Amino acid sequence: MRKKKDIHFEISERKILLRIFDFISVLFSLYFVGIIFQFDYFNISATNYYWTIVLGLYLLFFGSVFEMYNLQVASNQYQVIKSIILTTSITVLSYLLTPIYTPVLPSNRLQILIFFFAIFGALFIWRMVYVRFFASNRFVKKVILVCDKEQVKELVDGLESADPHYRVLGFVNSDSTNLTDIDLKDIEHIDIDKLELFVKQNSISEVVIASQKTDGITVKLYNQLIYLLENGYIIREYTQVYENITQRIPVQYVSRDFYRYFPFSRSNQNHLYLIVVRFLEIIISLIGLALGLILIPIVLVGNIIGNKGKLFYTQERVGRNGKVFRILKFRTMVKNAEKAGAVFATSNDSRVTPFGKIMRKSRIDEFPQFYNILKGEMAVIGPRPERPIFVNEIAEVMPFYETRHVIKPGLTGWAQVNYSYGETIDDSLIKLQYDLYYIKHRSLFLDFNILFKTFSTVLFYRGQ
Repeated sequence: MRKKKDIHFEISERKILLRIFDFISVLFSLYFVGIIFQFDYFNISATNYYWTIVLGLYLLFFGSVFEMYNLQVASNQYQVIKSIILTTSITVLSYLLTPIYTPVLPSNRLQILIFFFAIFGALFIWRMVYVRFFASNRFVKKVILVCDKEQVKELVDGLESADPHYRVLGFVNSDSTNLTDIDLKDIEHIDIDKLELFVKQNSISEVVIASQKTDGITVKLYNQLIYLLENGYIIREYTQVYENITQRIPVQYVSRDFYRYFPFSRSNQNHLYLIVVRFLEIIISLIGLALGLILIPIVLVGNIIGNKGKLFYTQERVGRNGKVFRILKFRTMVKNAEKAGAVFATSNDSRVTPFGKIMRKSRIDEFPQFYNILKGEMAVIGPRPERPIFVNEIAEVMPFYETRHVIKPGLTGWAQVNYSYGETIDDSLIKLQYDLYYIKHRSLFLDFNILFKTFSTVLFYRGQ
């Protein structure tokens, strides 16, 4: 069989591509602008190389904060333009206001405008090229699933929603007890005898095995998969694919074999990592408490007008190793909000006061939790602490839910920056997947990534 596969960039490759060409396009733009318009504020030379390094760091940092490297945003023409404007504006402003590491402020204001439009124009042109060509269908990854019939829709939705360039074209039904005809829109049911032909005609990149029923992997299917493997096609296991693409642990598919797929991160027992993190947490919590003190007069006035009740409230939450502690927050709900019993908060909860909505959107209500961080009951980054009643309720549905408690709960976390507010048990289970991914891959790099995404959440007013 002649191997024919289309070009496809993996998620990590796309993000690296975006960063490299963002930087290169800006440097080329500034170079040519300097020649054409006699622009002398920014010169690329061996003696001033650190100017270029600082510009690159600013550009990549603020690009991360304003979601320039979120593939969903990068593939959307209108969303990426908004990110380009914000990234360019803050990058230029920061660069101009740090003349110790950057050129001295230009006396001619026209130079500032040229500097801004040179960076904006470079990013705009390159990103429109990316949307038009690299985010087009010609670079999608075409995939076949081997799974049970009832799994198909959920599996496809989970993969394609995370990566807009991942396309499941067909599936082989591995459920030997249910071999009836299957009608799924845009996803073809492939007969085992026609698997080789389908792969060849559709330029399939890889085959993903997602079946939980080993008896469905018949000798005939097994031989077909081996034949594809021998001809250079990639055969991958679904949980690995899911984790790489979605950056979540697919706990619903590993069932009792969960811990085989979930080795704990070495960072959880790395004393140097834990000491560094704790030191940074103390510094951040002191800064957070100082800002909280500055905000208290504003919150107090807003509370008197819009909340009409106590300024603070405490509530029991489950911490590390299942130990219960009392979390401290600015109150955002009406008095006696749970007189009918404990319920999940919702995105448009009627119990939240008008001023409480403002505090939740801006995350101001979370500032008192820096006190919990200073005490060591919470971390800056980790799974959000849940109430004991909900922990028990969710743990009955998913027994390993309490695995979240092997580390301290956090003010922000991987689940908070990647998923909307949890309103139901199902939402909690999805957030659990993100929390377990963090516990598995915990590192300083991931911690900083979460902090960048948290800035984006606050700046884009996405709190709940």
